[in-house]
This record gives sequence, C-alpha cells and structure tokens, in this order.
Amino acid sequence: MICPYCNANNDKVIDSRESDAAKVVRRRRECLGCGKRFTTYERVEQTARLVVIKRDGTRVPFNRDNIMRGIMAAFGKRAVPEEIKGRMADQIEDELHREFDREVESRLIGERVMQKLKDLDEVAYIRYASEYRKFRSVEDLLGELELLQRRVKDVKDQQKLF
Repeated sequence: MICPYCNANNDKVIDSRESDAAKVVRRRRECLGCGKRFTTYERVEQTARLVVIKRDGTRVPFNRDNIMRGIMAAFGKRAVPEEIKGRMADQIEDELHREFDREVESRLIGERVMQKLKDLDEVAYIRYASEYRKFRSVEDLLGELELLQRRVKDVKDQQKLF
C-alpha cells in the first residue's frame, strides 16, 4: 500500500481484524519509510457490476460512495456514529446486488436510502427527501412532514395495542 503521508510503497501490517460479519478486513499498517500508521479496508468486489440508470436515461457504473455521500449530507452534524452510516450504505449495496442482476434505476436506490433514513432518523430523512424529491415549496415539505407525523402516530398507536 502507498503511504498516505509520504507516498512510500513500503509498509508492514501490524493488526488485522474482520468486521461487518466477516465481509470486510480492517488492516492497521505502519509505513516503514516515515513510521506513521494508517488503516486500510479490504472488501470483496461484487463480480457482477451494477449499472445505474439515471433520471435522464444515462447509465453509469454503480458507486457505493454516491450512496454514502447522500447519507452523510442527510445526517449533517447529527450525532449518528460513522459506523451506522457505513452499515446503512453497506446494507443498501448488498440488497441491490442481491435483487438486481445488471441494472437498477437511481429512483429505486433513492427510495431505499429514504426508507432506511426514515426508520433511523426523521430529520435526516426530511433533509434527504427534500433534495431527492426536489420540494418546490413549503407546502411540499409540510405535506411530507404530515405523512411522517401520521406514520409516527400510527406506530405509537400500534405499540399501545401490545
């Protein structure tokens, strides 16, 4: 691995650990050139590459980083651990690779992200939905908030039954 500090290509692995149910290997490395330590992650690359069909009909290779950027923007500075955000992106990626052979519409990816955000953090969900659904007015936003409020009320009512 190339050292991110001095660009030397000479390091040693000082610790390796599996994470995310043995899907990722985390390696702690030490550069033999400058002595600084850094972490790398190894994941299995999906053999069948997904292609994303964007709204305008263009096709681009699937990139997990795009999902992660959307999740990070939605959470902003909210107190949600990075591990949870990464796990959310991993779950979405895994679901997409299991369910789609070659192509997936960007709309479906956005819907998956919104659903996971809605279940985890309502504020992050609203932030993401406002960009994704391109709210044009306060009324659009209020409509979405009302739907969210009804959903929360329905869940609380169901919990009272048990």
